[in-house]
Amino acid sequence: MTSPRARPTRGEYPRFVDVPTRWGDNDVYGHVNNVVYYALFDTAINRHLIEVGGLDIFEGPVIGLAVETGCTFARAVRFPDALEAGLRVARLGTSSVRYEVGIFLRGEPEAAAHGHFVHVFVDRVTRRATPIPPRLRAALAAIAAG
Repeated sequence: MTSPRARPTRGEYPRFVDVPTRWGDNDVYGHVNNVVYYALFDTAINRHLIEVGGLDIFEGPVIGLAVETGCTFARAVRFPDALEAGLRVARLGTSSVRYEVGIFLRGEPEAAAHGHFVHVFVDRVTRRATPIPPRLRAALAAIAAG
């Protein structure tokens, strides 16, 4: 058996986005429910795509479809914890991108959870894979790992 991977640290992520917890995020066990982490990933990624990449989620010709996600949980967080999502691109293809996301308690050096999220960019109408537009590609390249 191999040892578990160390928790990612802040220095591994070039971009951070605030992702606040909400009252309804807590489950009956008193912590943020596991499914909420995927919404946090999606929120951080799409904020970057919209704010830096100029993605028009309502009328643009290209949209990103989630095709794969995964998350490893290291420690519990709960409302009203202030969270930040660290974001990096692990792989940038012609029409797809693999993001790696770390969820951090504000000021904590190690991620409370970390995972990945894969988008395939498609034509809004045909839903067929299409090359990532230049401005989006530049925004993704700017946070590429390594």
